[in-house]
Amino acid sequence: MTSTLYLNLILPFFGALAGMLIALLTRPKTPSGLKLILAFSGAFLLGITLFHLMPKVFIASNIDAGIWIMAGVLLQIILEYVSQGVEHGHSHGDIFMNSFPFLLWLSLCIHAFIEGMPLRGDNPLVWGILIHKIPIGMVLIFILWNDNTKRSYVISALLLFALMTPLGSLFAMYFDSGKAFENRITAIVIGMLLHIATTILFESNQGHRFNLKKMLSILLAVVIAYFI
Repeated sequence: MTSTLYLNLILPFFGALAGMLIALLTRPKTPSGLKLILAFSGAFLLGITLFHLMPKVFIASNIDAGIWIMAGVLLQIILEYVSQGVEHGHSHGDIFMNSFPFLLWLSLCIHAFIEGMPLRGDNPLVWGILIHKIPIGMVLIFILWNDNTKRSYVISALLLFALMTPLGSLFAMYFDSGKAFENRITAIVIGMLLHIATTILFESNQGHRFNLKKMLSILLAVVIAYFI
């Protein structure tokens, strides 16, 4: 493996762990600064998708990119029906206080595995996924870290989730069916990220109230995504 590939495997894993650690250390009733992090991550994901990923798949002549992107949008809608929007920062911990939310966790793991599959080589997407993992890790802690579930069970589930994106990358690397496979998977991930990013940005502007900090974080994210 090259050093770039090692970095692509490590960064999403530590992004998820960083979010979990922030939530555990601060332990607020509502995630402190989560809205700003979400606004930044949504704009950054959207920028990475539009500036880097879309040109790549539309240049490829061996796939019908639009169909695969729409497939990604629909897949994400299905996954969010199960996860109840944890991918874009929704926390419904009170619903799951009496049992471990296995289906929610499984939905997030599937999402994380698929989004890791295009992370091969020198790919700007890895930085978008790194930022994206932080609020998801925070929300997962708020949902899972309760007194009704064994700590060992929760820790194992959290570590497995953090490993899903690197596992997706390794799967794609060893199950290499050529450029057509890679571009189709990338198009599916584009659809998933478009849905997540636009949902985050629309929700962060709820009520159409002007928020200077949020606006600046969105503009900063777009600029960084363009030059990365």
